[in-house]
Amino acid sequence: MAQQARTAAIVGIHEFPSRDVEGALSPLHIKTQSALAALEDAGLTIRDVDAIYDAGDGGMMSGLAISEYFGIHPDVIDTTMVGGSSYEFHAAHAARDIASGKCKVALLTYGSTAHSNAFAIGVGGRGGPASSPWDNMEGWTGMTLVANYAMVAHRHMHQYGTTSEQLAEISTATRYHAMRNPDAVAGMEALEFMNIRETTIEDVVTSRVIADPLHLLECCMISDGGGAVVIASPEVAAGCKEKPVWILGGGEATGYPVNGGDITTSAAAQSGPSAFGEAGVTPGEIDIAMIYDSFSITVLTLLEDLGFCKKGEGGSWVEGGRLRFDRPNDGPALNTDGGGLSSNHPGMRGIFLLIEATRQLRGESTSQVDDAKLAVAHGNGGMLGSRHCAGTVILGRD
Repeated sequence: MAQQARTAAIVGIHEFPSRDVEGALSPLHIKTQSALAALEDAGLTIRDVDAIYDAGDGGMMSGLAISEYFGIHPDVIDTTMVGGSSYEFHAAHAARDIASGKCKVALLTYGSTAHSNAFAIGVGGRGGPASSPWDNMEGWTGMTLVANYAMVAHRHMHQYGTTSEQLAEISTATRYHAMRNPDAVAGMEALEFMNIRETTIEDVVTSRVIADPLHLLECCMISDGGGAVVIASPEVAAGCKEKPVWILGGGEATGYPVNGGDITTSAAAQSGPSAFGEAGVTPGEIDIAMIYDSFSITVLTLLEDLGFCKKGEGGSWVEGGRLRFDRPNDGPALNTDGGGLSSNHPGMRGIFLLIEATRQLRGESTSQVDDAKLAVAHGNGGMLGSRHCAGTVILGRD
């Protein structure tokens, strides 16, 4: 398959290093520091930015607020908010806007103080307006976010024979990578993780149950954090500091409960083929899989739906440590920064998928895959097994 023409590229990235700001910074401060650092990484300034993409983490009317705070008058403002998948949507939208000539330099930012504010991401109520479908159909039962994912895990186990030991392969692979990432290790220390080290399958399945069958080490951390991504036209990219990482394809989809539906199949089954088709590549060619890992079952389901293996075969497919960065012949390396399970998860993790995928394609990761050429970043926003959005982005280098 012929790959898509290079019409937009990631040229600057920054990940805010702290996972615990102890209330000293606001999300807007984190976004601003990250934006300036990402622009510096690209060799650009805030005056070069003519497009803003924001998911509302900086406050109300975020497109206006961010533009004013940065002191710019962008030609494009996109405030798409679809949870953790927002930044994959933003990247795909930015690529389209640049290709159509609407803008030349797009800025994506994220900032969160979820840990400092003691935000109960997975075990609290899910909120939402009183007229929303989830409030009407599920919220009144007290069902939490983690319960949704546990329900999917139970169904996957029942339907396909998946085991807790197989799900634990995902947690052990991400921790393996995290222990090679100094920022991830420092983050675990700041968040007072116990016994910080590489984990085993036994460690995972004997950790306490949070929502049956999901164990503590299968659930993402709650941290502070943020980051920024700069996307530019080929003309701008040619003058940037770093080699461009091209956006080759994107896909978007939604999923929600339907009568007779299969909760083990996510919206990635729709967004994935769209992204791979636009990029002109196949899952088998992917070197790096940056997959949203709110829980272990999230990753297993998404790997299947994106086409890395057949539906129901994910459990056996991930066995034996094949997701580690130093197993290049076994398939894509998973979440080489440590992921949401062991590096950071400030509430919406999609921007970090783009950042680490870019590091890998630049050759800058702390768990670097030799000669990595293609990566997928897939964000899942909302709740697997219930209402959620899927954003898939394919990235490649020259």
